[in-house]
Amino acid sequence: MEDLKTYIDKAQEKMDLAIMYLEDSLAHIRAGKADVRLLDGIKVNSYGSMVPISNASSISTPDARSIAIRPWDKSMLHIIEKAIIDSDLGIMPENNGEIIRIGIPPLNEERRKDLGKQCKSESETAKVSVRNARRESIDALKKAVKEGMPEDSQKEGEEKIQKIHDKYIKDIDAILEKKNKEIMTI
Repeated sequence: MEDLKTYIDKAQEKMDLAIMYLEDSLAHIRAGKADVRLLDGIKVNSYGSMVPISNASSISTPDARSIAIRPWDKSMLHIIEKAIIDSDLGIMPENNGEIIRIGIPPLNEERRKDLGKQCKSESETAKVSVRNARRESIDALKKAVKEGMPEDSQKEGEEKIQKIHDKYIKDIDAILEKKNKEIMTI
């Protein structure tokens, strides 16, 4: 039989993963500011294998509205440019023969609202994961009582898991609020 701390740690680990997933998915949502993480999902064919753009070039943000990509190998310029055009980023890159520049255009009001809805959807997914982690842990505690765990320990565990759950839900709301503010800032 596992001790109470093990059940709480398992729940907290699952909730941590939900927060990490949310932060990662929100980072890929374009908010009108240049962020190198926008390119994370784009892969290019480099010498026969598909690799992220960051493995084939150096990526920087010279200012708040642009991303500069300098391939390690000049022959990769057109391959990287084509991968960006074919991606769902929706931005046309500029190629000057040495560097690929991506200008991040400001968002219009309708697009901002759509992105806000997308962020809310991602946060709801994370909340569901946190709630599932809480439910699974409480179910495991109830099962442990049948295996000999004292009921007082179970109640104490449920209270602690509920407090952790509430903290993570607040964290998710704070992350969503921060991203919405970022999206709505012109």
